[in-house]
Amino acid sequence: MTAPRPLPLEDVTLRRVPVNGVTLNVALAGSGPAVLLLHGFPHTWELWRVVMAGLADRYTLIAPDLRGLGASDKPESGYDAATLAEDAEALLGELGVTSAAVVGIDAGTPPAFFLALSRPALVRRLVVMESLLGRLPGAEDFLAGGPPWWFGFHAVPGLGETVLEGHEDAYVDWFLSQGTLGEGVPDWAREAFVRAYTGRESLRAAFAHYRALPESAARIAEAVATTRLTVPALALGAHPVGRALEHQLRGCADDVRGELVEDSGHIIPLHQPEALLGRLRTFLAE
Repeated sequence: MTAPRPLPLEDVTLRRVPVNGVTLNVALAGSGPAVLLLHGFPHTWELWRVVMAGLADRYTLIAPDLRGLGASDKPESGYDAATLAEDAEALLGELGVTSAAVVGIDAGTPPAFFLALSRPALVRRLVVMESLLGRLPGAEDFLAGGPPWWFGFHAVPGLGETVLEGHEDAYVDWFLSQGTLGEGVPDWAREAFVRAYTGRESLRAAFAHYRALPESAARIAEAVATTRLTVPALALGAHPVGRALEHQLRGCADDVRGELVEDSGHIIPLHQPEALLGRLRTFLAE
């Protein structure tokens, strides 16, 4: 079977967009209703290129490099989910978008959730994948053995940068294959990700997302204590997170659907893009 093809780079417009005190690198493609795509670690906007190829005929696709990642600015602070959601809201505003579906995976999931929770008039639909929402109830089984080891490693200030500088390719490769029991990724994606996470400053900014997790968890818990998610939401799981994210959402959201993507590792947009596209086309069109 022929592997799904990524959207050609010549069909993508890259822009530098100033938002919320930083400048984001943003990939734009397609036409139609807006869909904001938020990647995770160790990815860049190129995580979405196959998905973009399948949606560009009916949607305007907005795929930023998150603050600190890829070609976006790498400030010293602002890596918690609430600030990342503010980045996303400001980006949509700068682009003149008043309504968007939001899709997030991994580190892109908490800000996608936070944006939909706090700005339901802006977010028409929410799709989240393979992540957790802080310490919200529902993920107890997944966390029974403790969080994955790299969460602690990345959280120690200065440690990861010192240990990994000069060995970034090997470390990124581990996450793209063995680290999450996935199937690896295409060469074009692997090259983009390794390039983005090479260098001490790139590592520092990447790990800043992990160092902000306690603040993100606190902000999410505070928000859901007084507000329920009213935006229709789809939670997709694979390996290793499974249904943990869906279970968390069911405790704080009014309209949640959950599905497992069969035969997929953690990086669903590259491991099972056709299965993901089928679900996105159906859910976003409703």
